[in-house]
Amino acid sequence: MKLFKTISRIAIAASLLIGAAVHAEVAVIVSASNGNGALDQDTISRIFLGKTSNFPDGSQAIPVDQTEGSASREAFNDKVLGKSSSQLKAYWSRLIFTGKGTPPKESGSDADIKALVAKNPNLVGYVDSSAVDGSVKVVYKF
Repeated sequence: MKLFKTISRIAIAASLLIGAAVHAEVAVIVSASNGNGALDQDTISRIFLGKTSNFPDGSQAIPVDQTEGSASREAFNDKVLGKSSSQLKAYWSRLIFTGKGTPPKESGSDADIKALVAKNPNLVGYVDSSAVDGSVKVVYKF
């Protein structure tokens, strides 16, 4: 009976954690000094899929990804890019093979991405919205 209660408690705790991760809000960010205000999903998708290398104001846009497997990256890939991790790997493999593109650089966790983006007005990244502070500007949330 004790084993059953322990397993039940673990299952409840796990479902709460998964539920929290599913409902976490992700923010697409640029440097506070970046001249762009809000960006729409299509513009962000085009930047991260290598279809454009500029922000709407004409300045250079350099996307940075979180580490593969992070919750924010999975949410971003699904909700903004509309692709799974395996679909993105296949997409970038084709572009790399044909010499038509290179995937965004991976730059770590929320804190790593935020620090990089804050220092460079050309970078665009995404973080859990709880990591946002005055050093960066939110241009899209989902």
